[in-house]
Amino acid sequence: MEIGDLSVQWRAFLPHIVLVTTSFPDEAFLPGQEAAGTFVADFAEELAKHIRVALLAPSSHNALEHYNNNLTIHRFAVPSLPLSLLKASNPSHWWAIFKTLRAGKAALEKTVATIQVDHIFALWVLPSGYWARRICQKRGIPYSTWALGSDIWNLRRIPLIGNVLKTVLLDSRIRFADGLKLAEDVAAISRLDCRFLPSARKLPVTDAKRLSVSPPYRLAFLGRWHRNKGVDLLLDSLFLLTDEDWRSIESVRICGGGPLLKSIKSAYAILKENGRPISLGGYLNREEAAELLTWADYLLLPSRIESIPVVFSDAVQARCPIISTPVGDMPRLLRDYQVGLLADAITPNAFAKAIRRALGQAPASFSSNLKIAATKFDVKTIASNFLELKVKEGEDFNHRNTLKYFED
Repeated sequence: MEIGDLSVQWRAFLPHIVLVTTSFPDEAFLPGQEAAGTFVADFAEELAKHIRVALLAPSSHNALEHYNNNLTIHRFAVPSLPLSLLKASNPSHWWAIFKTLRAGKAALEKTVATIQVDHIFALWVLPSGYWARRICQKRGIPYSTWALGSDIWNLRRIPLIGNVLKTVLLDSRIRFADGLKLAEDVAAISRLDCRFLPSARKLPVTDAKRLSVSPPYRLAFLGRWHRNKGVDLLLDSLFLLTDEDWRSIESVRICGGGPLLKSIKSAYAILKENGRPISLGGYLNREEAAELLTWADYLLLPSRIESIPVVFSDAVQARCPIISTPVGDMPRLLRDYQVGLLADAITPNAFAKAIRRALGQAPASFSSNLKIAATKFDVKTIASNFLELKVKEGEDFNHRNTLKYFED
């Protein structure tokens, strides 16, 4: 049963959770720049079918939005968006970072003071978990954290900040991570267990897609044009493909944007001059991403640093097999779910060889495995798993009988 089936008087007895995030859709973003924000929005909406949710997120302005009877969005103004572009290593960003930290803490204090809160869930460990820990110490509210790779692999190396990160994890009631290896790293830092909880978003895909059974095939890249995402590695690998390889390729579409824009455009121009069927596109919203992945026979994932990218779950939802570098959890995922091909190394030559192998294998051969994987990397499943674990933990939700009422 969902909240919509309950009377108004019953709703007041539902558990109330505050989600604190640093990434959420805002009009200041260009389409596709929300990063994990689109997932947070879908996750909050799914949770709100079962419990009351207040979502605290940075924005270009202060605002309180009532999404429905059980989901409110509390926006607090910050000097710069998206927050992922602020770097502690850059002194020119320090003032914006300070103002953001102060604004987030004040906004969470205000939210907790005005509504009954049973639990705070911080997405992600820093700075959201830092805000949650400070508030929870004062008010005795339990909090949990959900780590991204940027939390653990980047911030832990910065003096002092690494100690703050460890303290936030130690005091967290439950620790989640959006990657398998990442969960192991969180457990190693905190010396406490960490649960794997993947991130995914809802894509407006249909069952109309039919993967090709013979070449030529369509290849697509979707992501930030950043060295970590390996878009430069991808373009270098395309130069290594032979004329015979290209005869098996109908088109390559590379979509996104970022700091490597100039070099990407330069490599693209040379490939076009050589007569290669390649095109560039900008950031895509979820409808456009769904269209791209429905169009594609293979998603290209050439990352150098990665846990489990959201585009992985996008691809399996769209029934699009993947060609990936052996980074993060991708070797384990491709081995366990058999939804694509893995390069032998994180190099242009190895990725070119992986593309060549894919051109010799019909994408349609992955169809049944993609269908199975799609059920695992689904927002509804993720929210359900989160709620189930919170109920099992017992003390975190005071109204477990009400939640059980939904499940029955």
